[in-house]
Parts: sequence; C-alpha cells; structure tokens
Amino acid sequence: MGIKKKSKVNAEFNMSSLTDIIFLLLIFFMLTSSMIIPNALNLKLPGKKSSSSSLPKNPTRLTIDKRGTYFLDGNKASLSAIEKKMKALKKAGNDSSISVTPSKKSPNQSVVAVLDAAYRYGVTPVLTDPK
Repeated sequence: MGIKKKSKVNAEFNMSSLTDIIFLLLIFFMLTSSMIIPNALNLKLPGKKSSSSSLPKNPTRLTIDKRGTYFLDGNKASLSAIEKKMKALKKAGNDSSISVTPSKKSPNQSVVAVLDAAYRYGVTPVLTDPK
C-alpha cells in the first residue's frame, strides 16, 4: 500500500504576535519618556517678559569670539578668571547675572563651559543672540 504523504509548507506569516510586541514597545517608550527629567541648562533668554525682572540693570558682559577667546567687560580673560568673577558676583548679592554673547562661529564648548561655570556658582546666565 502506497500512502502518499502531503508535505505542503504554509507560507503565511502571522502578524498578530508582531503587532503585540510593537504595541508593548510603544507603551513602554511612552511611559519611560514621561519619567525622564531633562538635564538641560536653565537659561533666561532675552525677550518679552510677563513679570518684572529681578536681573540687575547692568549685568557683567561676557563675549566670546570665533576662536573661543573670552572677553569680560571688554578685557581679555581666561576661563579661570571668569569663574573667579562669578564667585565674586555670587558673594556680592543674590541677584547676580552675566550676559553671554557668543560669536556666530564661536566653538560650542566655549559657550557651554561658561554656562556650566555659571550654573556651578549660582550665577544667572543670560544668553544673547550671536553676533
């Protein structure tokens, strides 16, 4: 007796398990993204303000040229001198601020170094438009 065995391969792909996994991943990323607190610098940008400003009328001015050189109130300064000035500003009063004006082509690391120092010493950095 010759029994023939039919071996037909099923070429269908079951999408239900794949959609379940994608749905669970979507829920996971939506929930975890709402729990993440961004580690960003708290900047006060110039512009319209709804409340009265507590910043002094003449903040310390810091400019950064295209080579990353710092100028504190028009005089060339190093990053350590700027940090010393920020320490002195914080000791002088609670409403200390520094106005940071970078060049359009200044290196980002120079700007971030100043903003990080301002954050460490508790000085309010005001980032103005690049020149």
